[in-house]
Amino acid sequence: MATEDIDTLIIGGGQAGLAMSAHLREQGKPHLVIERHRIAERWRSERWDSLVANGPAWHDRFPALDFDDIAPDAFAPRDRIVQYFETFAAQIDAPIRCGVEVTELVQDGGGFVARTGDGAIRARNVVVATGPFQKPLMPVMVPEDQGVTQLHSNAYRNPAQLPPGAVLVVGAGSSGAQIADELQRSGRKVYLSVGPHDRPPRAYRGHDFVWWLGVLGLWDATAREPGKEHVTISVSGSRGGHTVDFRDLAAGGITLLGRAHGFDGGKMRFQDDLARNIAEGDANYLSVLDTADAYAEAMALDLPPEPQARHFGPTPDCVTNPILELDLKAAGISTILWATGFALDFGWIKADAFDDKGRPRHDRGVATVPGLYFIGLPWLSRRASPFIWGAWHDAARLAQHIAARG
Repeated sequence: MATEDIDTLIIGGGQAGLAMSAHLREQGKPHLVIERHRIAERWRSERWDSLVANGPAWHDRFPALDFDDIAPDAFAPRDRIVQYFETFAAQIDAPIRCGVEVTELVQDGGGFVARTGDGAIRARNVVVATGPFQKPLMPVMVPEDQGVTQLHSNAYRNPAQLPPGAVLVVGAGSSGAQIADELQRSGRKVYLSVGPHDRPPRAYRGHDFVWWLGVLGLWDATAREPGKEHVTISVSGSRGGHTVDFRDLAAGGITLLGRAHGFDGGKMRFQDDLARNIAEGDANYLSVLDTADAYAEAMALDLPPEPQARHFGPTPDCVTNPILELDLKAAGISTILWATGFALDFGWIKADAFDDKGRPRHDRGVATVPGLYFIGLPWLSRRASPFIWGAWHDAARLAQHIAARG
């Protein structure tokens, strides 16, 4: 089978790959996008049915295309987001080839060869746009012989999918909190393991949280705060958008637990850190309000005050008297749902472009290996990088870099 030659190869047909295609087209650079499944596949098959975007429609989009059928302050549902990317791909006439999986990418002279099931593709430049959600992380904690169904959040679809019984959700970021809430509202008994987290207000003083991030310059932050490298964020666009407050979840019937840290004799053990995690999440929440208030005052913005935003409900008993050990069988738990995030997986790239932990070595997406680029990763160039419009910003700069190579 003959090797196909192109100038620039984009691997991945999601938001980052499509943004890259749009900007390479503007630069007049010939390119090809290959996607192992379908456009925006992770939105299609690795997200739960009721998922909506965590940012409003005016924000979570490309500048070149609006959600014309959704109110600006509403939150686009999963299937509409898939449709959005399909529409955008057609709008820019993206040269995308679906159903083509790259099994290996190797350096070849001054370029690269991508080996696929459909043959080899040689490219001078390669943009890796496979996103941050590559390898689901599931702790090996509860043996399979315990008779408990275990799945990662990327495999969860809806409550009816799970066997009858209570559910233990481990992880209280956006996915864990939203799934736990959905399960409880469906009539399930739910336990939720809460680790360290940031929990911003959904909206404050008439503006969404993402608006405040913009005017405060936080989307453009180029480095994480020390000690905050792995802290998860709990925010939700579900049910019209609301602030995640774990007190509210407890008041609805969810039993909160500290971080899961062991299993023995049919019992899951939890750290005695729940109250601290809740308090630190509150401190993060209040810091956003404080910063927003200071900005509004300094800029003399005519925004309605919102003192009620600082009022918290009563501390639930499960926080005051935490459960440190839970017998899964006695609690009727039939499912453990691990909302424990993802790891990067670039083992298929055979190039000296990674550190000893497998993370790309790059400068704002430009790899240390000439002609290799990354896009769509957290903190690629700034805080906004893994989000839809953040990928657009990074794609413009990387396309200019590729064009400058000649």
